[in-house]
Amino acid sequence: MYRRILVATDGSKLSDRAVEHALALADLTGAEVVALRVVPRYPVTYYEGGIALSAEEVRAVEKQWEAEARATVNAVKAAGQRRQVKVKPITVKSDLVAEAIIAAAKRHHCDLIVMASHGRRGLKRLLLGSETQQVLTHAHTPVLVLR
Repeated sequence: MYRRILVATDGSKLSDRAVEHALALADLTGAEVVALRVVPRYPVTYYEGGIALSAEEVRAVEKQWEAEARATVNAVKAAGQRRQVKVKPITVKSDLVAEAIIAAAKRHHCDLIVMASHGRRGLKRLLLGSETQQVLTHAHTPVLVLR
């Protein structure tokens, strides 16, 4: 049924549920899992009263975020090994999370995207946005959403 499943994770408890479901589904179908974490770039702002970090400090923050992202996807790989599921851990640096998820699914020839959603509605959804909604709207790959 599925050959390759992309699971998007940010290391949160909610996304851990998506990881568990993706690994269980991969175990049942014999699929491979691509574990993805999107790492944002450090935001540069120029508003009055903002404290600008030096370029060296920004690089240090981004390096820390990248290390945390690698640890997250490597944890998915370890969980996959316990289930005897092949997991390819990848990180991508992008400010456009939904686009990065869709591009990774296409690049790695995934037949399913698994991700979590907080299920926000109304004003919270409008103000906070929804990466999951963007993926659902724009992906040509089927998407399994867990709440």
